[in-house]
Amino acid sequence: MNETTTGAQARAGARTTVPPPAVPAPALVPPAEQGPPRLGRVLARAAAVTAALTIAGSLLGLVRDQSIAHLFGAGPDSDAFLISWTVPEMASTLLIEDAMALVLVPAFSHALARRAAGDHPDPVRTLVSGTLPRLFVLLGCATGALVLGAPVVVDVLAPGLADPRLAVECTRLTAVTVLSFGITGYLSAALRAHRSYLPPASIYLAYNVGIIVTMLVLHSLWGVRAAAAGVAAGSVLMVLAQLPFFVRKMSAGPGAEGLLVRGGTPPVRPARPALLGLGVLAPVIVFTLCRQSQVLIERFLAAALPAGAISHLNYAQKVAQVPMVLSLMICTVTFPVVAQAVSDGDEDQARRRVERDLALAGVVVLMGTAVVVACAPQIVEVLFQRGLFTARDTATTAAVMRVYALGLLGQCLVGALGRPFFSTTRPTWFPAAAMAAGLLVNTVAGALAVGPWGVYGIAAANALGITVTALLLLRGLGSRVVPIRVRAVTATLGRLTVAATAAGAAGWLVTPLVPGAPLGLALGCLLVPGVFTAAALALRSPEVAGLLDLAEQRIRHVR
Repeated sequence: MNETTTGAQARAGARTTVPPPAVPAPALVPPAEQGPPRLGRVLARAAAVTAALTIAGSLLGLVRDQSIAHLFGAGPDSDAFLISWTVPEMASTLLIEDAMALVLVPAFSHALARRAAGDHPDPVRTLVSGTLPRLFVLLGCATGALVLGAPVVVDVLAPGLADPRLAVECTRLTAVTVLSFGITGYLSAALRAHRSYLPPASIYLAYNVGIIVTMLVLHSLWGVRAAAAGVAAGSVLMVLAQLPFFVRKMSAGPGAEGLLVRGGTPPVRPARPALLGLGVLAPVIVFTLCRQSQVLIERFLAAALPAGAISHLNYAQKVAQVPMVLSLMICTVTFPVVAQAVSDGDEDQARRRVERDLALAGVVVLMGTAVVVACAPQIVEVLFQRGLFTARDTATTAAVMRVYALGLLGQCLVGALGRPFFSTTRPTWFPAAAMAAGLLVNTVAGALAVGPWGVYGIAAANALGITVTALLLLRGLGSRVVPIRVRAVTATLGRLTVAATAAGAAGWLVTPLVPGAPLGLALGCLLVPGVFTAAALALRSPEVAGLLDLAEQRIRHVR
């Protein structure tokens, strides 16, 4: 995509008007309760752009994992790299996907509201100058400490590893991501708060391009170290993909763009809470660390299993989580809207937005879960079975994938429900407590299950733990932050789960009858969504009916 195109799209995402044509969102809530058309069009366009780039990034991620599997297989070298990859996985969750966004999107939203209300000096520039330099220094020190302490980190993460030297070398290379991911997350949060969604959505394209190119160029010289170097190079490209747009937003100054205000009313001057104080940061950081610690628990338990166990878990999780990632793009786009509604005290608007997001995310993740369960062997064979990745690796990875899929709805709900909790200016420890409870369940269940069931027990414990957290968050959100109708949301997700079960069962029975993995996968990708849609309509699911109506309107518009 060229510079002119991306710049135009980014600016369009930040303005308060969107060029026609546009089609109203489906009536998943009564028409009287929907937001203004202008807001709906902006969010619909942002969601479409984010969806396209998220899918492209996910496809490149699969190419990346295919390349790793082809070049290094599932053995000691790939295990060593994946242990070092724990660092960027932790860093991405803490600094890009969760903690940084959960803290900074509301902070920038409040600063933009004060800018629109006429505060001087410019609250946005004041926020940046007061936080970005300190963040850079702090993350730089953390990166240096991680490079020096790499042997200790590897020993803690994988104490059962036979030869940790390669893992230590790879960890020192991936340590760079602590700094680069932190800056990436900061820029992403600022741009999303400005309603600029294109650059943040493109970061994983840049990341995976950096990994793939570096790995293909250097693997014959450096071996699996080339993959670790690619992670470092890709993380730097993530910063560069957003930096010009961020600089442009900061250079624009007050008055260059306004907030997307509901109903066209003048902006209200909000209070000036200490949005980035320790009391606000601590619960977010603990929540995020507990969430990502699931990976640490898995690799700690799997380190004592035969070589390749960590790799099987990694490949299975990466593919199984694609539906969850796609479902959460909805909540990523609407998070600034929820944060603004909570900030304005508009509980009704926040409730409608959150309920609708949960329903739409549920449709995406549960349909995807049905495909994963039905077609796991075919997916793994098509993606990975070549080079050093054998048919035995395919069978193990596919079985683990099916177990992981049982927790995908829980993963989606945890990601979706965490955002409204942290949209308030008052610190809340409930999400962190719920995540800690789920992590405890995961740890105890994993320790008990790894002996008799190996990697399958580890995956089952992961699904159980995250589901416990999701149930706690769903119950707690309605009584603490946004008064969602828990029973109505549960009923909606229940109908969709029944439809997904029927679709997954149909695909599981039919796809093995087709010769060849590619044909079986193609059939499953057609059959499973069709059965899911039919079952959801039979159960009178308004979410699926609304999406079908929207698709019909789009087709008519194109004609």
